[in-house]
Amino acid sequence: MASLNRVILIGNLTRDPELRYTPDGTPVANFTIAVNRPSGNLKDEKAVDFIPVVVWRERAQRCSEYLTKGSQVAIDGRLQIRSYEDKDGIKRKTAEVVAWRVEFLQRLKKQLSSEETSEEKTENEIEKVPLQ
Repeated sequence: MASLNRVILIGNLTRDPELRYTPDGTPVANFTIAVNRPSGNLKDEKAVDFIPVVVWRERAQRCSEYLTKGSQVAIDGRLQIRSYEDKDGIKRKTAEVVAWRVEFLQRLKKQLSSEETSEEKTENEIEKVPLQ
């Protein structure tokens, strides 16, 4: 039986990325993007979905370094549903997108240096670091 789990989104960061490190030192960044969608009513109004994104390793460091609230990004990744216990001991579930590719579309916190920019990365794409 075949299966597919892929998410492609374009949106704007609702806040600056939060960079943390796992106990073994692996960088991980979290941020939320706002994505517009049709609301479904007859007035052709838009609704907004706020989608949490998780980025690992070098991509996480790059996102933290270059992105800021309001930056527009394209995300390519997978949907992940995970369970956790809140501070009151209640089991909760959350959905988030684990990004394996993040493309900077505008509003960089600082400009990429000439050694980070190449002809293949003319649209400020993060280097494609192999997933491990």
